[in-house]
Amino acid sequence: MKKIFFYVTLIVLLFSNCEKVIDVDVPTINPKLIIDASFEVYFDESPVTAKTIVKLRESADYFEETIPTVTNATVFLTNLSDNSVINFSDINATGNYEPITDFLPEDNIEYELTVIYNNETFKGKATKVKSTPFISVEQGDETLFTGNETELKVSFEDDGNTENFYVLDYTNNIFLTLDDRFFNGAVYNFSSFYQEDEIELPSTVTIKLSGISKSYYTYFEILTSQAGGNDGGPFQTAPTALLGNIINTTNDDNYPLGYFHISETDTFEISLVEKN
Repeated sequence: MKKIFFYVTLIVLLFSNCEKVIDVDVPTINPKLIIDASFEVYFDESPVTAKTIVKLRESADYFEETIPTVTNATVFLTNLSDNSVINFSDINATGNYEPITDFLPEDNIEYELTVIYNNETFKGKATKVKSTPFISVEQGDETLFTGNETELKVSFEDDGNTENFYVLDYTNNIFLTLDDRFFNGAVYNFSSFYQEDEIELPSTVTIKLSGISKSYYTYFEILTSQAGGNDGGPFQTAPTALLGNIINTTNDDNYPLGYFHISETDTFEISLVEKN
């Protein structure tokens, strides 16, 4: 058990100030494997490219400042239509595993992710989720409450033939999830705002729009709310054990944290400037 000392100053009327040292026992939990396997396929580029990195970490105690990396795991994907295997390797020993050969996720193919770590096997399945490209991204002139916010005006067209879910990545660990129930099949125009402490102008940022599944949409919303908004990104250790779509096939009790997902993603780079 780790002990953390808090110094509490008690102010009592008619008495002088005093300091009391309180010992608080903080339980040490067994670390959980964190698997961040969110693949992005940049479908609107020519040629099409993809970011297919499996990030492996271990959960840490609440007061730990760093999250341990996992560099000694075996990682591979299986194409379930033909059982071909794509092997991954952590060449730089950073906990980030990348395909050994060129790999571009295909349409309508289910892939199974396998991670073997500490003699236990973790598996999850995903199929690429379609998305739509940006129509436009531009800096606006409007502000909110303080007058120092920076407006970003975004436009894209939703596919009316399916139920769609999206996540927007505004850089600096700022995310927004959307579902199309109020704009199904329509061009969607909306504004988002950077707070003054979220961006330093002038600045160039890359905005991403990704198609996501309904289950990942729900998972992502819960995860970011548990993490206290956008601080630290969506795959820092959450306050509670939020289960994703990856299971431990060796030991049910030692479940992992994290998610395996494949998204079509469009990107837009924009230079933001100060406006009078």
